[in-house]
Amino acid sequence: MEQYIYVISGLALVLGGLLGYFARQIIANQQIRSTRNEAQRLLDEATTKYDELLFAAREDAAKVSSAAELESKERRAEIQRVERRLNQKEESFERKLESLEHRNQELDKREKDIERTKAELHSIKEKQLQRLEAVSSISTEEARKLLFEEIKGEVEEEAARCVRTWEAQIEEVAGEKAQGILATAIQRCTTDVVSETTISTVSLPSDEMKGRLIGREGRNIRALEQATGVDLIIDDTPESVTISSFDPVRREVARISLEKLILDGRIHPARIEEVVDKSKNEVEVTIRSEGERAAAEAGVPGLHPELIKLLGQLKFRTSYGQNVLLHSLEVSHLAGMLAGEIDANISVAKKAGLLHDIGKAIDFQMEGSHALIGADLVKQWDKNAKIAQAVGEHHGETGTTSVMGFIVSAADAISGSRPGARRESLEQYLKRVKVLEDVAASFPGVEKTFAIQAGREVRVLVKPDKVDDLTAVRLARDISKKIEESLSYPGQIKVVVIRETTAIDYAK
Repeated sequence: MEQYIYVISGLALVLGGLLGYFARQIIANQQIRSTRNEAQRLLDEATTKYDELLFAAREDAAKVSSAAELESKERRAEIQRVERRLNQKEESFERKLESLEHRNQELDKREKDIERTKAELHSIKEKQLQRLEAVSSISTEEARKLLFEEIKGEVEEEAARCVRTWEAQIEEVAGEKAQGILATAIQRCTTDVVSETTISTVSLPSDEMKGRLIGREGRNIRALEQATGVDLIIDDTPESVTISSFDPVRREVARISLEKLILDGRIHPARIEEVVDKSKNEVEVTIRSEGERAAAEAGVPGLHPELIKLLGQLKFRTSYGQNVLLHSLEVSHLAGMLAGEIDANISVAKKAGLLHDIGKAIDFQMEGSHALIGADLVKQWDKNAKIAQAVGEHHGETGTTSVMGFIVSAADAISGSRPGARRESLEQYLKRVKVLEDVAASFPGVEKTFAIQAGREVRVLVKPDKVDDLTAVRLARDISKKIEESLSYPGQIKVVVIRETTAIDYAK
């Protein structure tokens, strides 16, 4: 029984498997038919779209082809137009080249004609010159010299006329400006004018003091002269002793020492040496204090001690009766004011004005003018090239070129040229005036010369038949130059040339 059951179970399993197999086959066949139908449908749709796209592509290709053909035709037409234009330009250039070649040929022909004409003119000129030389009896070189001399005279006359016109214009404009600046500076600097002389005599209480000063066998006077470096002149002048020395500081030491010895009454070599040493110390202190005071008063700080010392020595130096230290202070103030009026450096101008006569402190020990000596001192101790240049230029010995040189020169002239500021002996004055008149009279055509205004002006009378108006202008300039080169003087000298024609007749 159990075997039947197993057989039936097996058959049932086999039948179930077959039924499942057939069922799966049926389902698979249905799916295959469905897939085939879908694939056919998709193939049909793709075929339809392909035909549509192919038709559209053919239409686009036809359009592009027609457009390209049209563009090609247009380009061919444009190329043909450009070719025609180039051909026309080429023909135009060829015509221009032919014209230029023709013109060049004509120019060559004209150049040859011009050269031939020049040769003919040169030949004619030579023949005419030969004829002129034969007629005038002078050569070409001589004629050229005569013509040059004539033209030279005309040019000089015209130049003198132009110079006179320019000078008048410059004097009119610059004179007013300069007068305004100088007047302003002078009004701002009002100082008392005091004429000084170097003290060279010492008063004695009695003539008996002369013998005591001389001492036994002259030992006292010798000791005093050796100690001070001065010469004592004891002559018949009542109750006075004269001190002679080129060094103003030594002269001051000797004066102080003499006054102390006279007051003390004890006069012998040992006492003289003691008093002279004390006097030297006093004078050195005075020199240093005066130099510092002058620098402070001028507003010039930071001066080198050596320049302070030299500046203080100017207290004992005079020039034509004017104290050089006071003069330097005044020039410093004036230079600063002038610099302020023209917008120049005021501090440099003050310093240059204060040091402009520093060379006078030692000019008796060295050769050369005090201006150049002072410039060397400033270069050595101050190291300021502008100030050294202004100091060296303030008398025009090196050619005044810098602004500071002009400012210091003007301030120096203002301070020293005022009436009463300086004085000189009658003998020196007459000698200076005589030399000035002789210099002016040394020129041809001068009839008389007169120095007036204490030698500040020289008037020259010329012969009218030998000196004309334009020559008078040149003569004034030449006289001024010769005065500058040959004379030494403070300030400036005005040269006036006068040409006068006098006509005389008688009524009968």
